[in-house]
Amino acid sequence: QLQLVESGGGLVQPGGSLRLSCAVSDFTSGYFTISWFRQAPGKEREGVSCISAGGSSTNYADSVKGRFTIRRDNAKNTVYLQMNSLTPEDTAVYYCATATSYALCLVPGPRGIRTWGKGTLVTVSS
Repeated sequence: QLQLVESGGGLVQPGGSLRLSCAVSDFTSGYFTISWFRQAPGKEREGVSCISAGGSSTNYADSVKGRFTIRRDNAKNTVYLQMNSLTPEDTAVYYCATATSYALCLVPGPRGIRTWGKGTLVTVSS
C-alpha cells in the first residue's frame, strides 16, 4: 500500500523558513497529484498547496500565496513545500496526501484525498 512520510518540521522564529519533504513509497507516485494540508490546534484541516502529477500545475491557499512554494522530484518520489516568511499563524501539523484529482486537491475529505501521511509539526514562535 502506498505510504507517505513527511519530514522537515520543527521550531522556527517568525520570519524564518522551513522546507518540508514528502517521500512517497510507490514508484507510481508520479501519476498522483500530491497535496499539502495543515491542521492547527482546535481548527479544521485546511488545504495549503498541491501539485499536479507532472508538476506543471500548482495551487495555493490564499493564506500562503507568495510565501510557500511546492515542487516535486518524481525521480526521487518526493514532493517539497518551501515555506518562507513564516508567522505564528502557520503553526500546525502539516500533512501530505495523494489527491483523487487535481480539481479536488485542496478538499480535505474523502472526495479529495486518497491517502494521508502522518504529519510533521511546524511551530513558529520566538
